[in-house]
Parts: sequence; C-alpha cells; structure tokens
Amino acid sequence: MHAAQPVSPARRQMITASIMLATVIQVLDTTIANVALPHMQGSLGAGRDQITWVLTSYIVAAAIMTLPVGYLSQRFGRRRLFLWSVAGFTVTSMLCGQAGSLNEMILWRVLQGVFGAALVPLSQATLLDAYPRERHASAMSIWGMGVMLGPILGPTLGGWLTEYYSWRWVFYINLPLGILSFVGIYLYLPTDETRKTRFDALGFGLIALAVGALQMLLDRGEQVHWFESLEIQLYAIASALGLWLFLVHSFTSREPFLTPALFRDRNYVSGLVFIFVVGIILLATLALLPSYLQQWKGYPVVTTGLVLMPRGIGVMLGMMLVGRLLRRVDGRVLVIIGMLLVSLSLQVMAGFNLQVSQSTLIWTGALQGLGLGLVFVPISTLAYATLPAALRGEATALFSLSRNLGSSIGVSIVMALLTRNLWINQQQLGERLVLPDHLLPGQHLDAETLAALPGALVQEVSRQAAEIAYVNDFQMLMWVSLAAIPLVFLLANPGGEEEAAA
Repeated sequence: MHAAQPVSPARRQMITASIMLATVIQVLDTTIANVALPHMQGSLGAGRDQITWVLTSYIVAAAIMTLPVGYLSQRFGRRRLFLWSVAGFTVTSMLCGQAGSLNEMILWRVLQGVFGAALVPLSQATLLDAYPRERHASAMSIWGMGVMLGPILGPTLGGWLTEYYSWRWVFYINLPLGILSFVGIYLYLPTDETRKTRFDALGFGLIALAVGALQMLLDRGEQVHWFESLEIQLYAIASALGLWLFLVHSFTSREPFLTPALFRDRNYVSGLVFIFVVGIILLATLALLPSYLQQWKGYPVVTTGLVLMPRGIGVMLGMMLVGRLLRRVDGRVLVIIGMLLVSLSLQVMAGFNLQVSQSTLIWTGALQGLGLGLVFVPISTLAYATLPAALRGEATALFSLSRNLGSSIGVSIVMALLTRNLWINQQQLGERLVLPDHLLPGQHLDAETLAALPGALVQEVSRQAAEIAYVNDFQMLMWVSLAAIPLVFLLANPGGEEEAAA
C-alpha cells in the first residue's frame, strides 16, 4: 500500500483497529512481565540474576530485529510481513505461557522479540500511508496512544493478572488479541508491491552487534556493577567497534544498510533525537515509581497499578487534544507546552517525600501523561513531514529503535544513580547521626555499627536515604526535559509554511 493508493473510510477504520491491536500487544510485553518476575522465578527454578533474562532476551532480540524491517517490508511486502509477525508473536506468546524451565522461557522470549520487532514500525508506516497528508496528525494520535499506553498500563495489567490468576496469563492474554489482529489484517490490509533489493548483510551484522552489545550493557550493567565487570567492558568494546565499522562500511559501500537520504532530512534527524529524549523520560519515571511506591511506601501491587493509571489517562487526553489542535496550532508550540508540563510534573516530584499523598501522586502522573501526549504526536508527525514516502519503512524502524534505546539508557542511568545515591546518602546521614549512650556510646552510624543498631532506626535511616535518592533522580529528569526544549527549533513545519503562503 502506498500513500497514493485510496482507502475507503470504513476499510481504513478496520485497518487501524487491526494493526493497533498488534501494536498494543507488542509494546505491552516490554513491561507487563516485570511485576510477574518473582512469581516466574519460583515456577521456573531460576535464580534472582537469571530471571532477568526473561526481560533482557526479549528487549535485545526486538532491538536487533527492528533494524531490517524496512528491507523486509520491501522484499516480501508489508502485508505479508505483518501477517507473519502477528502469527509468530501470538504463537510464541502462548509458548512463553507454557514454558516449564528458564531455558524454554528464554528461547520463546527471544523468538517473541524477533517476531514482534516489526509490529510498531510497520503500524506507523501503514497509518501514514492509509491516511491523507492532512490527517497524519490524527493517525499519529491513534498510533501514539497504543505505543505510549502499552508501557504505562503494562505493570498495572501484569500485576492484576498475576495477583488474581497466574503469571502465565501475562502471556496468554496476547492470544485472543493476536488472533483478532491477524484476521483483521488478512481481510482488510491490501496487498502491496514487492521490490527485490540487495541486502547488506555485513552492514546489518555490524549495526546489530553495536545495538545488541549496547542493549546488553544497559540491561546487565546494574547487576554486575557496571565497568568493574569484564562482561560489561567487553560489551562496551563490542558496541563501539561495531558502530565504528558500520560507519566506515556505510561511507564506502555502494548500497549501505541504511539509506543515506534518511540522514539528509533535517526534520527526520531532529525527530530521532527528540524521540530519544522522550524515551528517556517515559520509561525512566515508570521504572522509579513502582519501586518507590511498593518498597518505600508499602503499596501492594494492585494499588500501585491504580495510582499509576491516571498517567495513562493523561496521555490519552493529550493525544486526543493534540489531534484537533494540530490543525490550528503550530506543532512546535504544542511540543514546547508539552515539555514544560512534563518538566513541571518532574519538579513537583522532585519535592516528594515518603508522606506524599495519593492525590499528589495521581495529579502529577496525569499532568506528566498530558505533557507526553502533547509532545509525542507532533514529533511523530513533523519527523516524516518532509521525508519521501518510499523511505517510510526504514524511517519508522529507526524511529522506534531510537525511542527504545532512549528508554533503555534512561532506565539504566536512573537505576544506577538510585543505587549509588542510596548508598552515599546512608553514609552521609550516618555521619550526622549521633546515637544516645544507651545504644552505642559516642558512636556515629557507619558500616561497622549499622548491624548493631535497632532495626527501626536502621530502617528509618534507609527510608530517608531513599527519599533523597529518588528526589535526585526526578530532579535530573526535570533538567533533561528542560534541556531538550531548544531541539524543537531544529524542526520545520512545512504544513504551516504552506498555509502561510496560501
């Protein structure tokens, strides 16, 4: 299907519903399994470090296989690739639910990531082609709701299914949705032309090495103490070497893996950078809040999910508003307003303490969701505004990869800072705490005396140290959000220029 090919409104609605079902189940699986990991650990006989491979294997496989989506859609056709991807993702989801050992689970999660990698970029490209240029903002609103709500609602849905049914339903829930999506795509998505092109296997291998090693570094770093570990050092060397050789190969090859024209489009490159930053903020905050609420405020899993849900409502409201506003307001203005709202919510969160009320947690989450909703759609629209339709397959794959890498890097940074600051804060608070003589005469709290203290005092020092550590992370994310705002001025608004000229 190409941009020029007319699609009737009824058929367009069925195409949209079918491909968005596929998108939602794919992005849900990036976070839905997180809260179920302790339950899986016992069932699969895995250690605490081993069980994290359930997440890592999926993320790494999906990151690597996002790269060749543009080539595969040209070579085999978007419709055929969509059908194979949905079918494979649905079957492997069912097999994940039936896994009886850790090795089985990792195998099926890898294949689930391989099949699911194409779903998000294909859905974006398909919506851009199915809707006329003047309705691209509405199309990206629909697409953005699926992409943004999946990670936000994943922990809530995963916690509810695990609590009331079984962790296996975290995967089984994909089965009916996948079947509906497959049937809809089969019936309504038109067959498109295929084109035989040369596949740059060396270029793909090098960039896959760079991306895969970087993803492994980010996912494993916290567990093995980052660069103190030889494993992380090897990942860093492999990623840097793969990227360097890929760049050399791209400049010397006649048909490089990524079309150079992509990087000559200013709007698209600016959009890649901006969506990378949005990815950092989106999942980094989500990574911090569940542990903050469950470990330090004592919320159960289901309550945590309910407190986080208004963030998703804010995203939906923002995207519904922006779909209408983009017809009247410059998209760049909406992006600036959205980033300011996100920064404001993070500033309030940087003032949190462990007595923060549920109402404050709810309205700050909703405000942040509203801001992200206002940002995501204009960026997704403006990034493709000046890009030829023929490059959309490659472009959407790289766009999704940039967002995912931003999310991975953001999560790794905030969790590393959280762990480090928690330890530092405990030491600094201990140095300022003089104990009464009936506990430990004349002693300050340090590593040697910590074990000899009453449990309540140790717990309170840890709580205060955690409070400061979380505040530091929220404050850092606020500065990242503010620092990204000037990037908006790199984006052009061709729609607005055309209207002014008219």
